[in-house]
Amino acid sequence: MSTSTNAIDSNEIGGESEAPSQVTFIQALKLWFKLGFLGFGGPAAQISLMHRELVEQRRWISERRFLHALNYCMLLPGPEAQQLATYMGWLMHKTKGGVAAGVLFVLPGLMFLITLSWLYIAYGHVPLIAGLFYGIKPAITAVVVHAVHRIGSRALKNSWMWAIAGASFVAIFALNVPFPVIVLTAAVIGYLGGRYVPEKFTVGGGHGAAKKSYGPALIDDNTPPPEHARFRWSGLLKIVAVGAVLWVVPMAFLTLQFGWSHLLTQMGWFFTKAALLTFGGAYAVLPYIYQGAIGHYNWLTPTQMIDGLALGEANPGPLIMVVAFVGFVGAYVQSVFGADLKFVAGVTAAVLVTWFTFLPSFIFILAGGPLVESTHGNLKFTAPLTGITAAVVGVILNLAVFFAYHVLWPQGFKGSFDWIAAMMAVIAAIALVRYKRNVIQVIGVSALVGLLLKTVLP
Repeated sequence: MSTSTNAIDSNEIGGESEAPSQVTFIQALKLWFKLGFLGFGGPAAQISLMHRELVEQRRWISERRFLHALNYCMLLPGPEAQQLATYMGWLMHKTKGGVAAGVLFVLPGLMFLITLSWLYIAYGHVPLIAGLFYGIKPAITAVVVHAVHRIGSRALKNSWMWAIAGASFVAIFALNVPFPVIVLTAAVIGYLGGRYVPEKFTVGGGHGAAKKSYGPALIDDNTPPPEHARFRWSGLLKIVAVGAVLWVVPMAFLTLQFGWSHLLTQMGWFFTKAALLTFGGAYAVLPYIYQGAIGHYNWLTPTQMIDGLALGEANPGPLIMVVAFVGFVGAYVQSVFGADLKFVAGVTAAVLVTWFTFLPSFIFILAGGPLVESTHGNLKFTAPLTGITAAVVGVILNLAVFFAYHVLWPQGFKGSFDWIAAMMAVIAAIALVRYKRNVIQVIGVSALVGLLLKTVLP
């Protein structure tokens, strides 16, 4: 193959026995830009899209190496899909590749969500918009249930995994155990299980083991890590130092300019904690954010949070971009820059919370990547990830229960049960789970039904 383009074309046809040609930085940029605009449907859909582009069609990385990186990202707090894109970019083109991949994976979604947040807060009371959201909310509940089914079907392969998932649900739902404690406990169980019952902890994490080969890859199973991916203490310390500066400078500016108790400063601190203390991807992060944004800070209401998730699901990029909605609405409603600068306040807050939410993800990947590249096939590293993935299923189930409560009982248990919303949620779940319909399709149809019910029918 003379060019990388020819390699890609032949890869899509299949049956090639040679690995693809070297990928240039510009070629990779085009792909990251494409994924940033096409990454609809939440983390599961985005990871599936990356797998198809990187593993199946282009064969830039092998199935096993892709899953190994994914399992590491699942271990980390924060958005696993964005972290995986950063990891892939870093592995192929060093730090600049990782930064470019991670930024381009987020930037389109941030721009879209700022626009959607403004339209929502400015016109959300209009019957047309209210009708659309009435239909979207049951669909979002079904989407989260679908996430439980999808991840659970891959992770819960034996009674041990089911037990871990069940215990994590009880811990967070009934006992209000903090996320970090649940994840740490699952990791310890996985580590011990990998030592004493290894056959129970080799199911490959939440995304299965590598069972299929798509032909030789540019970065194949046995390809040694490139020079920049080899661990060095100097490289680790450099990444940590730069990351610390990038966090301290804006946080110090906010504190000195506005004070520690100011909304923007508190948002920066809260979303830093969210980025560091929540594990298992976007669906696991959301309950923590909901508890803080609603219960502690009162930045917005439960209904607004569910609406924000609906916008996040209909938005390209990581689902955790809903933090931009939280920042925008909170700062806009409270007019932190005055009544004449509400939009400016919203945009400022949205950008700030995005920065504080995603900065740790870049540090984790760029600092931890070299260590991960040295652990292929090592059960003592993969078994804890398997345990964590099972626990995440229980955490996401708790999120589904949270959504169902607020959608089906809008006024709480003392109010009436919304049986129309319940029927819409069941139909949406069937469409997603049984008929494998696209998330955007289901949300779109549900929105139209809601509009019909609220504006056309009496």
